[in-house]
Amino acid sequence: MMLKLLDGTAPIDFSMPSLTTFKERFRQVRQRHLDPASLQFRLTLEISLLSILGLSSVAAWTSWKMQQILITTHTQQVEYIATRFPRDVELYSDMLPVAEGLQKTIDNISVPGLAIWFKSTDGTMTLAKSSEVTAELMSSGDMPLKPQVYQVGDRSMILYRGVVAVGNKPLGNVYMAQDVTAEQHQLIAAIQGLTAVCILATILTILAIAIRIRRSLQPLQEISRMAGAISVADLNNAQLQLSNAPTEVKELAQAFNMMLSRLGDAWEQQREFIGNISHELRTPLTVVSGYLQSLLRRGNNLSDYQREALETAGAEADHTIQLLQDLLDLARADSGYTRYHLESLLLNELVKEVATTTEKLGERTIQVEATGNIEAIVDQNRLQQVLINLIDNAIKYSKPEQRIDLIVERVDKQAVIRVRDRGIGIPLQDRGRIFERFYRVDEDRARTTGGYGLGLAISKTLVEGMGGKITVRSTVGEGSEFSIFFPK
Repeated sequence: MMLKLLDGTAPIDFSMPSLTTFKERFRQVRQRHLDPASLQFRLTLEISLLSILGLSSVAAWTSWKMQQILITTHTQQVEYIATRFPRDVELYSDMLPVAEGLQKTIDNISVPGLAIWFKSTDGTMTLAKSSEVTAELMSSGDMPLKPQVYQVGDRSMILYRGVVAVGNKPLGNVYMAQDVTAEQHQLIAAIQGLTAVCILATILTILAIAIRIRRSLQPLQEISRMAGAISVADLNNAQLQLSNAPTEVKELAQAFNMMLSRLGDAWEQQREFIGNISHELRTPLTVVSGYLQSLLRRGNNLSDYQREALETAGAEADHTIQLLQDLLDLARADSGYTRYHLESLLLNELVKEVATTTEKLGERTIQVEATGNIEAIVDQNRLQQVLINLIDNAIKYSKPEQRIDLIVERVDKQAVIRVRDRGIGIPLQDRGRIFERFYRVDEDRARTTGGYGLGLAISKTLVEGMGGKITVRSTVGEGSEFSIFFPK
């Protein structure tokens, strides 16, 4: 997929994935291909069934037609001989005795595989042409008056019985048996070959249909991959380009690009609004907080109720100012105005300094563990802000007697800082959303702790801005562990 950036910068590069990523994508592709609800699976199945039905119908009709042609050819031959037989007998009877005329007529019939014999009406005369099947059939008088195919043992026979008369005087019945076993075997072999060809053609057709459908659906998969990979920062600078897609898919891609543009404009307007309103409100609230603190310091004659009201108002003003400051930090990060002073720092000293400060202010036991001197390229002030947010989060959701651990180590050539508490933990269904803005696991608990759901979102933004990543592991009732990873 080509994700073009309109501002002239380098396009988004979907680089070669790792082995784990490749296996995951292969598993997803396999699931999509075998997913009964997918469009590709349904189209392939339906068209394949129609192809199988069509080819099998053609094969069945062809086999039936070949069988009918074989039977018709032989039955017509037997019927022709049966039609001529009485005339030949009558012709020979004018020159020879009846018995000799019958035998002469029988002997003159020379058709491979044809057995013929005659039985007189009174049963006193039986004549036959030598044939190995005659003995089996001569004793049977139950034969059709028209040529028909019967299975006699392991042979296919066309059987016929006709009346012979000379001068309108019935002499008896003539019987014929045409052996078509060899032709039937050839027909069966031809039908088997036709079946094999149809099966092979069906398999090739299904493969061709599956490949064609997959290629036809690739533009839709491109749109799906782009929708999953694009970030907020790319909304205004991204376009989906489909050069070889059908017209309908191109129209969908154009509508998708227009939607991205509208979303980008809406996001930009929202970000500017939040930044502007936060900036405009922070100054008057700071003034209000200053006046409230001044009144508290100079209000020696205030009653207890008045002092409590001023303290509550001051606390709420401070909380609101902190919220506005957090919103401003996020707005600057979203707009790219946040500047990072990256330098190589010894994380051990930085973590110890933050732990000492927060331990005094929070009156909590914070233990620092370090395995050697760990260095990383970070922004000192931003990392301090992240650690303070994580420690503050650990203090809020754990009991005063529960210790908080700060662990500094190196894992797979990465510098890692872990903030571990032994508090209430995070439910599984909430772990994937705790870094979202304004998301709080428990609204009631958040009101008592004073959180707005921005601390972890800011921490994630700052860590990623420094080129790192942050993850969380948690067990309900046992505590949580936030890990920050920085490359060497």
